[in-house]
Amino acid sequence: MILVKSFGILKECYRFLRNVIALSALEYVDMDPSTPLITLGHPLLRQPSQAIEDPSDPGLQPFIDQMLKVMTAANGVGLAAPQLGRAQRLIVVASRPNPRYPNAPLMEPTVMLNPGLIAASDEMEKGWEGCLSVPGTRGQVRRSCTVEVAYLDRWGQPQRQVWQGFIARIFQHEYDHLEGKVFLDRVEHSGDLLSEADYQARVLEAR
Repeated sequence: MILVKSFGILKECYRFLRNVIALSALEYVDMDPSTPLITLGHPLLRQPSQAIEDPSDPGLQPFIDQMLKVMTAANGVGLAAPQLGRAQRLIVVASRPNPRYPNAPLMEPTVMLNPGLIAASDEMEKGWEGCLSVPGTRGQVRRSCTVEVAYLDRWGQPQRQVWQGFIARIFQHEYDHLEGKVFLDRVEHSGDLLSEADYQARVLEAR
């Protein structure tokens, strides 16, 4: 019964996505059209990523720079390597206010190689999420309020962080990409979905 219900919710999510996909151009007006950002339907988004064995690989730093450029151009607050076509355990968390997330807190971009989720709080909350690889759609997703994570920085140095609130949500969202998941997989009800246009209208009303 649980599997049948979950399958039904997933079908509703994808039906909704098909209905609003035409709005995707609204999210990408500032992007360089040559960027290789992949979207839902590409098989790489459903594959678990592999650990980065050599942080000193000379091709890694240019790829990280490319990730940061694409994320900034697309008004994202995070990005995972699979979204640019690499099945590697590499994410960027970079909360900042922008047109897609006007109330986001400001932080320095954090590059994370081989991130690991050490602990997550039992306290959880729902919040709106979007994804550059799922254009035109927002969904309410339940996430842990606090996470503790370990990772290597872009130079291969071990780091450890505790994040809360929206930044913790970004990490969990991007970490899901490394496991072959997208936020639609965590939407509990079809009523928790909105088109990007409707979501932005709500944001404007709340100001």
